[in-house]
Amino acid sequence: MSVHTAERPTSQQRPGGRRPAALRWRAGRRRPNVLGWLGALVWLAIVGVPLYALLVATVQRSENYTAEGPLTPPSDPTLDNYVKAVENGVLGFVLNTAVVTVAVVAIVLVLAAMTGFAVVRSRTRWTSGVFRLFLLGLAIPSQAVIIPVYLIILELGLYDTLTAIVLPTAAFALPVCVLILVGSMRDISEELYEAMALDGAGSVRTFLQLVVPLSRSGLSTIGVYAALQAWNGFLFPLILTQSMESRVITMGLYEFQGEYRVDVPGLLTAVVLATVPLFIVYLFARRSLVQGMMGVGGK
Repeated sequence: MSVHTAERPTSQQRPGGRRPAALRWRAGRRRPNVLGWLGALVWLAIVGVPLYALLVATVQRSENYTAEGPLTPPSDPTLDNYVKAVENGVLGFVLNTAVVTVAVVAIVLVLAAMTGFAVVRSRTRWTSGVFRLFLLGLAIPSQAVIIPVYLIILELGLYDTLTAIVLPTAAFALPVCVLILVGSMRDISEELYEAMALDGAGSVRTFLQLVVPLSRSGLSTIGVYAALQAWNGFLFPLILTQSMESRVITMGLYEFQGEYRVDVPGLLTAVVLATVPLFIVYLFARRSLVQGMMGVGGK
């Protein structure tokens, strides 16, 4: 009596011709993205090497920095550069810059939000013209109007004050911020406005209770943008201020430049101290900033 053993069906003989899950998993694996990893490493080197050189320089003495080079680990690390930076008034410059930044952000948030709401909800020729006027501001560089701005500040008696920096910085940040908020507010559903109207809400209540909460990501984006413009501003502090009392960090870095030489470690230490507040702001606002930029980019 012969025993017939059934053959095990192959992947081609199975219903549907499907291969086992393990084989499908192996076939689905992709080769490593070599070019992607190389690009990431190159980008890491481009960003990481300057940061390394910056941090190393802050703990080197000036004479050792010149002799050993910017990339050599310090043989005699020291914190004297940070002490000198504080003695040269860096903290005062940072405080002035923080005051200017907070004032600029507050002005931009209020004016941009109100302007964006008016442009979106008031569909008149006047508001449309105002919006076009703001867009025109995108094409005007600050360098082109610095002389009229200087004369206006001088006429108002604001020269050599922090207010002289705040007003033009906020004015030149407004066009971009209004453009961002208009795009963000146009995404709010019309049904929500109608629901607020049925509830008896006026324009002010609708703006405060509906538009502002739903535009939070856009407000975060323009807040960070305005803060960067104010913190890194150079032209207006250079032209509109003069004394040490009204000097901001971008102008205060000149204190580390002598008549015949530049104290590079001291200068880079001041740069590190000036960057710390921006880094802290980024840590707390990065999620809102990314969401706001993704929302604007998707429109």
